[in-house]
Amino acid sequence: MAGIELSSSAFNDHSFLTRRYAYEGENVSPPLQWRGTPQDAAELVLLCEDPDAPSGTFPHWIVVGIDPHSEGVAAGHCPPGGTELVNGFGERGWGGPHPPPGDDAHHYFFRLYALDEPCVLPEAPSSEQVHRAVEGHELADATLVGLYQR
Repeated sequence: MAGIELSSSAFNDHSFLTRRYAYEGENVSPPLQWRGTPQDAAELVLLCEDPDAPSGTFPHWIVVGIDPHSEGVAAGHCPPGGTELVNGFGERGWGGPHPPPGDDAHHYFFRLYALDEPCVLPEAPSSEQVHRAVEGHELADATLVGLYQR
C-alpha cells in the first residue's frame, strides 16, 4: 500500500503536544498537513485515538468525508469537506488529550486513510465501526504520533 506523508507544524512524530491542544487547555485540534494522496482516492478519513487510556482505546477525533484533494487543516478547524463525528467525551469534533494525572505519557495516534470509495457508516458510528468501514478500502495511509502527560 502506498503511503501518505502526514505531519504537523505543532509537533514532530513521537514528540509532545502542548497544553494548547489538550482538553483542559484551549482544546483546539492541532494543524495537520498531508501529501501524496492517491489521485483515485474518493475520500479521506482521519482518526486520533489514545490506546493508552485506562478504559481501552479512546477516540479523540473522528472525521469522515474529507476532500481527497485537500492538503491539510489549520488548528481548530475541521478538515475540508469533512464531517466530525462524536468523540469519546460524547462531543462532536476534537476532544484533546486528557490522560489521568500521574500516568506515563499517553500516545495519540493520528491516522489518515485514503479510501477507494466513500465510507458507508451507520448513524452515530463508533470508532470501531469507522475502522471496520475503512478496512479493505485503503489506498494509502499515514500515522503521526503525539504524546501528552499531565
